[in-house]
Amino acid sequence: MDGRRVVMQAIERGGTIDMARKEKLRLGAFLMIPGHHVASWRYEHSNAEGVLDYGFYRQAAKTAERGKFDMVFLADGYAVHERFPQALEQAVQVRLEPLTLLSALAADTERIGLAGTVSTTYNEPFHVARKFASLDYISRGRAAWNVVTSNTEDEARNFSRDKHLLHELRYERAEEFVDVVRRLWDGWEDGALLADKEGARFADRSKIHRTDHQGKWFQVQGPLNVARPPQGHPVVIQAGASEPGKELAARTAEVIFTAWQTLEEAQAFYRDVKGRLARYGRQPADLKIMPGVFPIIGRTEEEAREKKARFEELIPVEAGVALLSGLISFDLSPYPVDGPLPELPQLEQVNGGKSRFLLLKDIADRDGLTIRQLYQRIAGARGHREILGTPAQIADQLQEWFENEAADGFNIMPPYLPGGLEDFVDLVVPELQRRGLFRTEYEGETLRDRLGLRRPDNSFAVKSAGSSASAG
Repeated sequence: MDGRRVVMQAIERGGTIDMARKEKLRLGAFLMIPGHHVASWRYEHSNAEGVLDYGFYRQAAKTAERGKFDMVFLADGYAVHERFPQALEQAVQVRLEPLTLLSALAADTERIGLAGTVSTTYNEPFHVARKFASLDYISRGRAAWNVVTSNTEDEARNFSRDKHLLHELRYERAEEFVDVVRRLWDGWEDGALLADKEGARFADRSKIHRTDHQGKWFQVQGPLNVARPPQGHPVVIQAGASEPGKELAARTAEVIFTAWQTLEEAQAFYRDVKGRLARYGRQPADLKIMPGVFPIIGRTEEEAREKKARFEELIPVEAGVALLSGLISFDLSPYPVDGPLPELPQLEQVNGGKSRFLLLKDIADRDGLTIRQLYQRIAGARGHREILGTPAQIADQLQEWFENEAADGFNIMPPYLPGGLEDFVDLVVPELQRRGLFRTEYEGETLRDRLGLRRPDNSFAVKSAGSSASAG
């Protein structure tokens, strides 16, 4: 590739090069403890005993901050999945609650963003708005909410329901949920808190607004009992790639974590979602698309391949089948592990993650994979893109997607911790910096600043200003 040769010539001369895109790429560190590979807890260099140890998370967050990452990201779910008893013994199914953990990390970090997952299906808007507003204050403007709708029956049964909401209803509820949360964050205008001792006015009542929401799913009076967050709104992240998910993201999200295997698929998604923004009065720069990437790093390509082979041989069969079954919302345990995928339901019959179902089915069909081969393929990346090689080869692959409008950045999914993240920070980040692709120092005060996202206007203040202008 000609561009690659130009870059390498500049690096060989000891210099850097200005890339065509003015923005730097963004990086998130997806912290799944003790690693993203389903067998990471068995890997000899992982810290399997640290799954519930706050010190382990603190170490990982500080490593990511040392690497100048934009944010650390925590996934979450509300169930232990018991359908496969042997797999229950063979996979990590415990994790700390994200908001509690991120609040602690806020005190032990200084610049890195703190992103946590909270479901709109099993929470209420007032709680979520208050918790993330509080985290934004505690962290001085570094909070981010990853909006999910949940996708398993196990979770439903932990919240007094027999069945999980249908996919389309989950997204309908999510749309309204996000709208209410944002309105709650806007309930106090900037400058509403006065603390005027002489005038005996702690707050300006004219700048405090009730939510007064009456919708299909929620009735919320408001206002929130936390003033408007430092960022205006904590950064809103979304992960769905289904049609309702893309529309929700185009209207409400500021970052999308998505999963694609090929450059062409990622480019098509990038164009699709960015092309939807205008109908909501938004610009392409208002949304950062950050696909998940699972990097297996070696000082040589052979070393990287040896690591991959080692992870594959550590996967218990039951754990691999259970992982794949969960991702496609279909029980594969009755079928021969060295046979092909059975006939799967039609997409409209799937009530779990529709985009992940399609992605994994397409991989199996395209490459003719058996059940075993498919779970080996996705046991680390879980449907996201796996990249393998030396630091320069890893950087090549990230650079290709970034420069060809397939991504604005990446959510890095280390195979194991702490070493997988340390390798990326110590070996790949310097390579990206030498190429002029990634920052060498943090800029700005808040997560929004670092992501290049504008601070949102207060909807009540805008309405009030419009009314005053009309009256004038």
